[in-house]
Amino acid sequence: MTSAAAVPAGAVPAPAPSDRVRQVVVLVGALVAAGTAAFGAGAFGGTAVQDASGGALSAEATPVAPDNPAFRIWSVIYLGLFAFAVYQVLPRHAASPRLRATAWWVLASMVLNAAWIGVVQAGWVPVSVVVIAALLAVNAVVVVRLVRLRPESTAQAVVLDGTLGLYTGWVSVATLANVAAALADAGAGELGLGATGWSVVLVAAAAVLSVAWARFTAGRRALALGIGLAMSWGLAWIAVTRFQGPLVDTTVAWAAVAASAVALVAGVVAATRRPTD
Repeated sequence: MTSAAAVPAGAVPAPAPSDRVRQVVVLVGALVAAGTAAFGAGAFGGTAVQDASGGALSAEATPVAPDNPAFRIWSVIYLGLFAFAVYQVLPRHAASPRLRATAWWVLASMVLNAAWIGVVQAGWVPVSVVVIAALLAVNAVVVVRLVRLRPESTAQAVVLDGTLGLYTGWVSVATLANVAAALADAGAGELGLGATGWSVVLVAAAAVLSVAWARFTAGRRALALGIGLAMSWGLAWIAVTRFQGPLVDTTVAWAAVAASAVALVAGVVAATRRPTD
């Protein structure tokens, strides 16, 4: 016998009080986290991230540091996160299964991003590696949950999947650059392969990671394309600043060009795959 209160297959369940709490907390928390991050990054004056920690994260700090214009992607990411915060708070989205599964994690990611900027501004470069690794892990949880559940609308695919794709792709490249910066700041030396050798290894690792992301997100078009575009963007700016400027290294530059192309192609191919569910 079927209960009269049963939810029909495919229907969105009725909102619970916890859904309303989540919507409000995520909206307020996202706005505070984004504002804190923007202030800490120097958007309203103060020290820009690339100038903090004695320049440990500047474009000239290591051969895998992206050129400064690469960081303009944050404007797009923050705009997307703001759109997400507004989208998820709309009453009709209160009981969305995908938002229930991801909204708290997206907020945690934004808080970690703000924390990372604070740590860098404080000059704690080794700690920044731990924070950005946690940030990437949280984003990975979001990606896994987005892949498991089909987007409920085109708008959701763009606002949630597209934004988190760009966010995750950029953080993937930034994590590798952050590791290199921490090693250089700690005076780790050339560790056998030399600066160029290790930089090529890290760039190659980014290319491999982009393919792994593409394979996992295949069929989730906005998510796969967002990750591919952001990783390609970051790697391309590593190439640009290695071809010119005070830290020229054409070996790393060409490796970054190849890795950027791999990330772009992988993302596009994954985005054109048909969803399996």
